[in-house]
Amino acid sequence: MGSGSIRHDPVLAVATAWTLLGTALLFILQGHSDAQVNVFWAFQPPLDLLLAYSSWRVFRIATGSIRRFWRFMTIAGTLFTIGDTVQVVQSFWEGGQWSTAGGTVQSACFGVGISLIVIGMLIHPHAGRSGRERLAFWLDSATVLVGGAVVAWCFAINTEDRETNLIGALFGAALVLTSAFAAVKMILSGNAPMHRNAAVPLIVAAVVNAGGLFAAPEADGSLPAYAYAIRFLPSLFIAVGPRVQEIIAQFDEYAFGSRRRKPYSLLPYGSILVVFSVMIVMLSQNENKDARLWGTVGGLGVIVSLVVARQLLAFHDNKTLIGQLDSTLTELREHETRLRRQALFDDLTGLANRTHFREEVDATLADAEPGTVSVLLIDLDGFKGVNDTLGHAAGDALLAGVAEKLRASVRAEDLPARLGGDEFAVLLRGCDTRDAERTAQRILQAMTVPIMIDGAPVCANASIGVASCEADDDLRTLLHAADTAMYAAKHEGKGTWMRYDHSMLAA
Repeated sequence: MGSGSIRHDPVLAVATAWTLLGTALLFILQGHSDAQVNVFWAFQPPLDLLLAYSSWRVFRIATGSIRRFWRFMTIAGTLFTIGDTVQVVQSFWEGGQWSTAGGTVQSACFGVGISLIVIGMLIHPHAGRSGRERLAFWLDSATVLVGGAVVAWCFAINTEDRETNLIGALFGAALVLTSAFAAVKMILSGNAPMHRNAAVPLIVAAVVNAGGLFAAPEADGSLPAYAYAIRFLPSLFIAVGPRVQEIIAQFDEYAFGSRRRKPYSLLPYGSILVVFSVMIVMLSQNENKDARLWGTVGGLGVIVSLVVARQLLAFHDNKTLIGQLDSTLTELREHETRLRRQALFDDLTGLANRTHFREEVDATLADAEPGTVSVLLIDLDGFKGVNDTLGHAAGDALLAGVAEKLRASVRAEDLPARLGGDEFAVLLRGCDTRDAERTAQRILQAMTVPIMIDGAPVCANASIGVASCEADDDLRTLLHAADTAMYAAKHEGKGTWMRYDHSMLAA
């Protein structure tokens, strides 16, 4: 559905032309208040009828809670049509009118219709929100509503002819409050029961309506033409909104889609600014200052209280968010630790893996003096037979047992590792050849103690190759020397160790 469908809609074109004609007549009849009032009311019912008809059409398309809202809009449009039609007859019958305030029937129909719209907004669900989010929404809404109430109060109290304009003052107060609530609902809720293109005309109507309330009468008790025009224009915008929604719903399957709510709103602070501005304007005047002053100060106190409550709620939410963030960071650190452990350590035995072992040997050799670093390579003898006869679970238990013997046989600064399969290694830091030989002997001695597997003793025989670093040795040469010594030990027989001194094999 393109915007062209809206721009070229004949119904909207006729409604716009009708409004322009009525506005032109209001200016042409300047100075003839009675005729202006007749025009003001005579041009209302067709626009009200468009509101009711379009809302009914949308009601037939919508479902669920959205359908309920548009049912209320349809009833409200119907009531507006009835009330304004009765007011047309009354206006032409009585004559001598200058105020745009309606009579009893029109005011009653308008009041009930507006109440239905407000109720529809109030009970429209806030999908996917927590209780705290709903509370935050209502605090923000209430703040703006109180600001509207203060403005309405000052307008009503400032009316020069209270007796004549009481209904008009109440009418203005209702418009300000309803317009404020409608704007808040559309902007804050993120779940308005209409497309944003349909909501814009309604928000414009609210803004224009609020502005029209402050058009003061002229010296002769009449309203200027622009005041009638400003109070008349919202009828077009109110009718345009449902018509736009009707057009969108016919072509767009997502016509009633929700939009994401912003995490914060500046409207409550704007409400404070408005009330302060009203107070400044009020203090510059002399008439009825006391009543308006108390009303403004009281409203400002309520607004500040609501904003404070909203901030306390935000602080609590922030505290909860920080707690969740700390928990997430802890989980991430734990996950990082697990990943690091998986990358550097063997899952079965908990010893360093081949990658970690080679990195540590390389780093140690970089700063070591010749003869101060040794490496043991350990290969189990007969491990395949244990796997074949007792099963892989027994083989894993044997490997885990050998790992424990290695840990118990070396110092805290040494690094035992499993290189893969049944091959182990130990990095001995600050250890010369003789100390390395004694460590190999301790390991072989530990291997003589059987490992209990499923209640049966199993001995782990091993061959150990020992190599100590010499000048210019690097990782490759040292590991190669230890590997050569280990295979020499394996060749000599079970449970032996060999030392490689770069020139010969020694028993």
